[in-house]
Amino acid sequence: MSDTESSIGSGQVADYIPDLVKADPKQFGFTIATVDGHVYSVGEAHTPFAIESISKVFALALVLSRKETPIWQRVGREPSGTPFNLLIELEAENGIPRNPYINPGAIVVADQLLHDTGNGLEALHALLRAETGAADLQVDSVTVESEEGAGDRNRAMAYLMASFGNMINPVHQALDHYFRQCSIAITCEQLAKAGLLVARDGLREDGSRLLHRADARQLVALMTTCGTYDAAGEFAYRIGLPCQSGVGGGILSIVPGKCSVVAWGPGLDAKGNSVAGAVALASFARTTGYSVF
Repeated sequence: MSDTESSIGSGQVADYIPDLVKADPKQFGFTIATVDGHVYSVGEAHTPFAIESISKVFALALVLSRKETPIWQRVGREPSGTPFNLLIELEAENGIPRNPYINPGAIVVADQLLHDTGNGLEALHALLRAETGAADLQVDSVTVESEEGAGDRNRAMAYLMASFGNMINPVHQALDHYFRQCSIAITCEQLAKAGLLVARDGLREDGSRLLHRADARQLVALMTTCGTYDAAGEFAYRIGLPCQSGVGGGILSIVPGKCSVVAWGPGLDAKGNSVAGAVALASFARTTGYSVF
């Protein structure tokens, strides 16, 4: 039995978001989408799951696509080294989150996207629908209810940032967009296709450019240093590729210029990353020899 097979079912599903508790940890899907148009999938690659924190990459891409965005005055670019929903660090740093991939940073990005577009969720939704080719991509209403019901710590962080003047919109509006963006239901295959936006250095599926190459490389760099909660160093050591994790069990990994890879397994480790997904990506990197280092 391979390492990936033996890891399927390991870990615990996210129990602090009620809807995610229902996920069967024995599910597993894996997709590779190449920049030249090939898609390879195994397992339950067509089973939808909550995108959760992986949405943060695409929301940030939309914000960075705006010229002279003030986002880097509102959020830092350093790894946190602490859990993704910690308030103490935010208080100590005057309401400026360490990076855009921990929860307070992602809330700031959602707030900025709402300000920039008037409807941040719809802007993100439109981007993902176009890049995946899935016109029926939807927000899961049950997941939204779970996110909102379990969202007190996110509310606390948002109001804390507002007290430091780091929220533009009313807190409840920004949080509504944030909860909904995390509740988009997506499959491994769809997410891998969307990830090609990053793998192609900011080029969209239709050939138009969303991001300058430098901005796309910033996304990749931040995925490497901040994309797997406070396990980024371990992921860099074991896998050697930029990764963005979500507590829905998905992990998006990018091989710049070559492909986008998604592994999904709902069972999480203590830091919130898919156990089977991490093992599968480590095996993929070892087999292909792909690494950014």
